[in-house]
Amino acid sequence: FKQLMMSGGLDRIFEIGPIFRAEEHDTRKHLNEATSIDIEASYIDNEDVMVILENLIKHVYSTVAEKGSKYLGTLGVELAIPKTPFRRITYDEAIKIARDNGEKIEWGDDLSTESEHSIGKTIGEHYFITDWPTKIKPFYAMPYENKPEICRAFDMMHPRMELSSGAQRVHSYELLRQRIKDQGLNPDGFEFYLKAFRYGMPPHSGWGVGAERLLMTMLGIENIREVVLFPRDRKRLSP
Repeated sequence: FKQLMMSGGLDRIFEIGPIFRAEEHDTRKHLNEATSIDIEASYIDNEDVMVILENLIKHVYSTVAEKGSKYLGTLGVELAIPKTPFRRITYDEAIKIARDNGEKIEWGDDLSTESEHSIGKTIGEHYFITDWPTKIKPFYAMPYENKPEICRAFDMMHPRMELSSGAQRVHSYELLRQRIKDQGLNPDGFEFYLKAFRYGMPPHSGWGVGAERLLMTMLGIENIREVVLFPRDRKRLSP
């Protein structure tokens, strides 16, 4: 829906709102209902929105450290303000780090929790993983023209886990239809979405950050359910 707004002339979108997912994972970092901080903007690329994201994270840490010092003291938390710019590594470099640390992972695999931890321990700070294999990212991530097996997608990582995913989006109607087919989906089921691209869509990029994961990693909490009053997961729907 953020992308649809780009076609309607609203070229900069910022949103904080609930998200609902048919989440298959039952772990300490997954919820089926969460709060997402999102942006989408026209005429900027993946690197531009990465800069916005890292500056947002630094601002959040700085503001919480300044205005919430009393509460941080109660929790026994001393915030280390992230330094910008965050380090950038490519997917290929991430795979090499994981393998060098003894993880078994093949090119084209998504990163397991163990691989994320392994890479995070090596990096030791917030960082980006860029240039992902196109086949493991959503169909709307823009492939590189000269290397279509790689796309302009990124994940923003805390040493413990992924905090955000984003990308420069596909804005070509024909390419988007083909990308949907490439992922084994039927374009007819996306007609409401594709219709917005048929008569022209500006180049655009965006990302989303899970507020609960951000708070969890900021405070050093081990279980995401401890930063939500009424967590919703695969086994808990009420209260």
